[in-house]
Amino acid sequence: MNSPATTDTTINDLGPVFPRRRLIGDGEADMTPMIDMTFLLLIFFLVTFKATESDLLELPEARHGGAVGKGESVIFSLDRVPGRAEARVYLGEDEKHPLPDDHARQAAEIRAAVESGQASGRPHVLIKADRAVHYRDVSRVAAVVGEVEGVQLHFAVADPE
Repeated sequence: MNSPATTDTTINDLGPVFPRRRLIGDGEADMTPMIDMTFLLLIFFLVTFKATESDLLELPEARHGGAVGKGESVIFSLDRVPGRAEARVYLGEDEKHPLPDDHARQAAEIRAAVESGQASGRPHVLIKADRAVHYRDVSRVAAVVGEVEGVQLHFAVADPE
């Protein structure tokens, strides 16, 4: 038998201890860094993109449909004023006297004007709005006009001067 003095070895005598290498399982790649890079690139391009005047979409002229005469139409004009949440609504093209801001009173006046126009032989309703008017404002006026039977509804975009 060996004596304990002859078999004792120190850690230093065994040499350096290397950590055991991790075995890679079934060869799957970690997609998390690629997804992170994709999102970072997406954010970068969104932040650095600058729209130019040439990027604006110009719609072509309408091929079908005809003009609606002012004499046979009830006209409502809408314009957007900076600082106001909603567009102002006017009866006719006169922008000096807007309809009331209260939705119920405004709807009653729109309905009365459309019914009066129908009675006087004006079956068309023309809603004119400039580019800055939100869709929700045009839709609100169109919904009230649509409540009257037999009305033909038309839309026009007015360019502000």
